[in-house]
Amino acid sequence: MTWHILIPDNVDRRAIDLLTAIPDFKVTAPGNMSRAALLAEIGTAHALIIRSATTVDAELLAAAPQLRAVARAGVGVDNVDLAAAQARGIIVVNTPGGNTISTAEYTLALMLALARHIPQGHASLAAGNWDRKAFGGVELQGLTLGIIGMGRIGRDVAVRASAFDMICIGFDPYVDAHSAHSAGIEKQDTLEQLYARADFLTLHALVTPDTRHMINATSLEQMKPGIRIINAARGALIDEAALAAALQRGHVAGAAIDVYPEEPPPADNPLLNLPNVIHTPHLAASTDGAQVRVAIEAAELLRDGLLRDDWRNVVSGA
Repeated sequence: MTWHILIPDNVDRRAIDLLTAIPDFKVTAPGNMSRAALLAEIGTAHALIIRSATTVDAELLAAAPQLRAVARAGVGVDNVDLAAAQARGIIVVNTPGGNTISTAEYTLALMLALARHIPQGHASLAAGNWDRKAFGGVELQGLTLGIIGMGRIGRDVAVRASAFDMICIGFDPYVDAHSAHSAGIEKQDTLEQLYARADFLTLHALVTPDTRHMINATSLEQMKPGIRIINAARGALIDEAALAAALQRGHVAGAAIDVYPEEPPPADNPLLNLPNVIHTPHLAASTDGAQVRVAIEAAELLRDGLLRDDWRNVVSGA
């Protein structure tokens, strides 16, 4: 049997070459496919490799009667309707390890930029000003970093933050205290305990019914005045209107945001144009190394699953 693998998003060429070298595979990889083009093409596809730009929803699945598997080149699968895939028996896999280092390093970059007002200082100087007093920052040494989500990325962030002599505390109902301690994290029993102690807060959780808008008006009030919040995970973890209000009244000193519920964010996004917010366009995993790793891993997952029924990193369907 010849398996048709459709790759509608841009992925590293080495992953495409890995698949095209296999005689049992037909690979269609135009890159950056429009929704209309994808709907027209997907009817003959047995498998997909996607990044974050493609949404695999019920409409797309209905147009794909032969679809057997979806491989997400990345960790987040909130752009896949897992319930609809499960109902069809479609296997969904992801590549959770490929972008760990890039995202952990980027989180530290955002934290440093937030602590020292680096983007604001750059913009001020580029505008012709020399205003050293306006951008006084805080040292990380001795401050407490709260980490929500102690998976690979959260633990790697802690290792790096420890090099700055930060105190790392974390919350994750799926990680035990021993595993947290091995990464230098003091596990908290509740989010409320974490909120009460953290000077910086970084989010590394998946979006679930329990975590959607977990940063909201209620949780923000439980945090220390002057807390700084970093989100390089998923935009839906934050109620943006509530965070904007807390930033404007000064309860939250600053935020660094790399992800948004709608990407790109619309012009009326309440966090845009606030002076104490750093914005970047979903760059945490955008390194050459990370993109190569997640693309090749996604290709290998489909190769082994389709040819040998050896499915790994299964999120749904098996």
